[in-house]
Amino acid sequence: MIKRKSETASILKLLRQFPVVGIVGARQVGKTTIALEIGRSFKGPVHYFDLENPEDVARLSDPMLALKSLQGLVVIDEIQRKPSLYPMLRVLADDAKIPRRFLILGSASPDLLKVSSESLAGRIAYHELGEFYIEEIGIQSMDRLWLRGGFPDSYLAKSLAQSELWRRNFIKTFLERDLPQLGITVRAETLRRFWHMIAHYHGQRWNSSEFARAFGLADTTVRHYLDILTGAFVIRQLPAWHENISKRQVKAPKIYVADTGILHTLLGIKNEIDLERHPKIGASWEGFIVSQLIRILKVNREDCFSWATHAGSELDLLISRGRFRYGFEIKRTSAPSMTPSMYHALKDLKLSRLCIVHCGEKTFDLAKKVRAVSVHDLITLKPLA
Repeated sequence: MIKRKSETASILKLLRQFPVVGIVGARQVGKTTIALEIGRSFKGPVHYFDLENPEDVARLSDPMLALKSLQGLVVIDEIQRKPSLYPMLRVLADDAKIPRRFLILGSASPDLLKVSSESLAGRIAYHELGEFYIEEIGIQSMDRLWLRGGFPDSYLAKSLAQSELWRRNFIKTFLERDLPQLGITVRAETLRRFWHMIAHYHGQRWNSSEFARAFGLADTTVRHYLDILTGAFVIRQLPAWHENISKRQVKAPKIYVADTGILHTLLGIKNEIDLERHPKIGASWEGFIVSQLIRILKVNREDCFSWATHAGSELDLLISRGRFRYGFEIKRTSAPSMTPSMYHALKDLKLSRLCIVHCGEKTFDLAKKVRAVSVHDLITLKPLA
């Protein structure tokens, strides 16, 4: 078992500040394990409700009666099964007479559930729990993490074959059971085809017209499919940054399969040899490193963008923090060099710093405000203030 100390510490910090904390993330990503760990370290009574357990569902048939007198930490797992609890939590969170905190776990975003957090404004904070990342498993295991992905059961499987089997079953169960339980009525086979197509577009710009033609559907329909998989945390969108500069900029987001292990299964990649020979290896590597950078630098996804112009200049990752802008280029090479696109990004975006993440052994300055960072030194990067 891999201890997720940073994630646990972040959630405990939120619990000290907010009466309700939501841990959201994909199915099987480890939310329950984290919640149980927090419960063991919590000073006071802990009450656990799992909405996949019929007995706990029966206990919450009258939720106000079941919860209003409880003290300490109240954990409600799989809350997406009962989004009607949100308004009631506002009432209970406002009851200052009873010392308690609520920890709610969900496998879908509030937007996908069509529930509003407005009633809990000022009372709730969300923490998105991702898959394992380099800082947790160690840089020496990076290639294993990239190939298998960061879902705990996939990464920790005894063999690569067992890992791949787990991922295939995850995809099947997610489409055939988990999404319908969220009220999604789109046929599983349709979303399977869509997810496979996304895998082949991994690391590219979203083109709703192209997807619509492939499926014979309206642009709005395929955009709805994208929002479903994004809201369930299995697809990630990196919004395009655009501002008033002289160049025409691309406004479509980049799309990624959130976990590289799932991506590889969708692409039919079973092992290291398959990965090295596959035409999507560069895109897979880019998505993997972008995800690692966001986690290591401890930035909010709302501050993360991609950037491109119609003239061909682009930047893999742009992080905007106040008046500072940080650019990142990911190159699967051991000999990084400056390109015209990088010079344009530095000038047009007024970058405070540009980092080129590469596969070589050394980290060194490449130009003014430009640093080539070895992937082996990623975990030495400091969080952005």
